[in-house]
Amino acid sequence: MEKMGVAEPQLEDLFKQLVPIGAFVTADVLTAGLISFRQGKSQLGQKLMRARVVTQGETVALMFGGAYYYGDQFKGLK
Repeated sequence: MEKMGVAEPQLEDLFKQLVPIGAFVTADVLTAGLISFRQGKSQLGQKLMRARVVTQGETVALMFGGAYYYGDQFKGLK
């Protein structure tokens, strides 16, 4: 549905954008955690490593969601 001249984003466009963003966020959190450990801030580093696990899990879930979505599209082409 179009409102005020702005088209809603398609689901496939959302997957194409969110997976790379999730990968970069995961890499950024990992880098920040490693820097924290190196500086001797172990509590902060541990929190960042936990955050990395969460962001990595979300990125993997998006990848599986995209594979499921695109898998259904390609089934009909056979």
